[in-house]
Amino acid sequence: MNVRLRKAAHSDIPRLREVIEASVRGLQAQDYSPAQIEGALQSVYGVDSQLIEDGTYFVVEMAEGQNKRIVACGGWSKRKTLYGGDQFAGREDSLLDPARDAAKIRAFFVHPDFARRGLGTMILEACESAAIAAGFARLEMGATLSGFPFYRAKGYVEVEKQSAPLGNGEVLPIVKMTKAVR
Repeated sequence: MNVRLRKAAHSDIPRLREVIEASVRGLQAQDYSPAQIEGALQSVYGVDSQLIEDGTYFVVEMAEGQNKRIVACGGWSKRKTLYGGDQFAGREDSLLDPARDAAKIRAFFVHPDFARRGLGTMILEACESAAIAAGFARLEMGATLSGFPFYRAKGYVEVEKQSAPLGNGEVLPIVKMTKAVR
């Protein structure tokens, strides 16, 4: 598998939207109802252009002949928002203090055709390294039920169960998780 990890660019946004939708529909159907998935795609899941602007969002590209295809994405944040794309109403984009706050692990999506091939691990390791280099000693996230076992296997621990309100009246159960990295 010829893959390359790089920082996301604004020109990637149309392809990122495709990967996010395919990932959610293909990998979260065992944990969430169709109404929760539709509501989450409309009001929570999506591209977070602030992460791209901050240079903290990564993509994994796979070479297919002369073409390159984005097959996974994910990032970390030095801002207070725990989860949610540009369309999410609960955003708080003020900066965190690395001396006292936890960096946020954010918006991981893998195309279902490429799941369980180490791509999420590749992105997570890049995010953790970058957050540590930025001075953070702790990381936290709002993990989906589908992502929870992956993050637990990577050393994250459950802090609390939360529910993200969705625009269609549904709620999306998530798990707030944390990890000390120093």
